[in-house]
Amino acid sequence: MRTLLALSAIALIGAAQVPAPPVPKPKTPSEIVAAAPAGAWLAIDPAELLVMDLKDGGRVVIQLAPAFAPVHVANIQALARADYWQGAAIYRVQDNYVAQWGNNESEKPWPAGVVAQPPAEYHRALKGLAIHPLGFVDAYAPRAGYSGGWPIAYDPQGGTANLTHCYASVGVGRGLSPDTGTGGELYAVIGHAPRHLDRNIAVVGRVIEGIDRLSSLPRGTEALGFYKERSSDVPIARIRLAADLAPVERPSFEMLDTSGAAFAAYVKARANRDDDFFIRPAGGVDVCNAPVPVRRKPA
Repeated sequence: MRTLLALSAIALIGAAQVPAPPVPKPKTPSEIVAAAPAGAWLAIDPAELLVMDLKDGGRVVIQLAPAFAPVHVANIQALARADYWQGAAIYRVQDNYVAQWGNNESEKPWPAGVVAQPPAEYHRALKGLAIHPLGFVDAYAPRAGYSGGWPIAYDPQGGTANLTHCYASVGVGRGLSPDTGTGGELYAVIGHAPRHLDRNIAVVGRVIEGIDRLSSLPRGTEALGFYKERSSDVPIARIRLAADLAPVERPSFEMLDTSGAAFAAYVKARANRDDDFFIRPAGGVDVCNAPVPVRRKPA
């Protein structure tokens, strides 16, 4: 009996000395996104997807933002449906800045329904937007955050909000004010976020697939990155709306709901990296450094 009691005591002591399992580290941003449930994703309307096919076989897909630039976006949709960009090209690639495309100052007439002089849609009223604050200071605006899946800067006192110039953002080329651009000439940011352009140009969307194609193009050698010779231009085969493609050809995408718990956890992880690689978390994040995750819709 004494032997059994002694053995039991030893077993209890041994059990008590077993170390507790290590507390798992917080998930990385990519792990959080990968684990987000199906209900955390929102389908993107195919009427708001601009599909640009290059003649070399490359493809660039742009999500449009009608809530922030409705007239410019309506122009872009009308231009796509009229096949306005037939024969257009990428003619400007400025290092660490933008890639720009269109018909480059041609006299091609505007299709029916295009507003030749849209309003300056460089910001919009804050009223009516559901805002999810970033939670960290912004260098270019009183506040930054997200609304409807888009990164924004906003001014609670002034009552305005605008899309931010982040990597892959798409804006409308224009001349000097009062010109606001029609949407026939577009550019995508391929470098460090040029936030100084915020509220000076209409931002109409973002590249959600194919930004690597644009950012890897040869740089133009003329001022502002224009190609010196037209033979250097990158020809565009066609630009269409996804909604106008046959169902078997139509790309389908969805974005992480910026009002949900998964996105909040993702932003927190972006600001407080605790991966094995990181020695010191930043403790903050810029709105352009926490881009809204977008993915192809799972089959």
